[in-house]
Amino acid sequence: MSLAKLIDDYLNETHRDNPGSGCAFSALAPEIARSDKRTRSLTSEQVRSDIQLIAGLIPDNEPHAARAQAILTFSALVGAMSLARAVSDEALSREILKTVAELLKNLASTQRVVNSP
Repeated sequence: MSLAKLIDDYLNETHRDNPGSGCAFSALAPEIARSDKRTRSLTSEQVRSDIQLIAGLIPDNEPHAARAQAILTFSALVGAMSLARAVSDEALSREILKTVAELLKNLASTQRVVNSP
């Protein structure tokens, strides 16, 4: 899987319209934040795993830079999906998904150019 495919698979209307079968973080983050320590600990492990997965898709020779971009990407994905679901304006919802997807993919392609030997 490529980073662009992950972004497209996450930031789309099908995912937005089916929160029960999509990412738990974008559907439940506020509730998870208020839950017990065990639930938050399990969530922390899953977030670490997701960040590691995304970092592995980033073609960067420097692990710290790839991890930083992965954290930004994961946060933008979850935040964009949460906002796209929260608004009642369909056009605005689609704009949020499309804009964040384009910016994340542009960032990824810029990183490749900057870090190329």
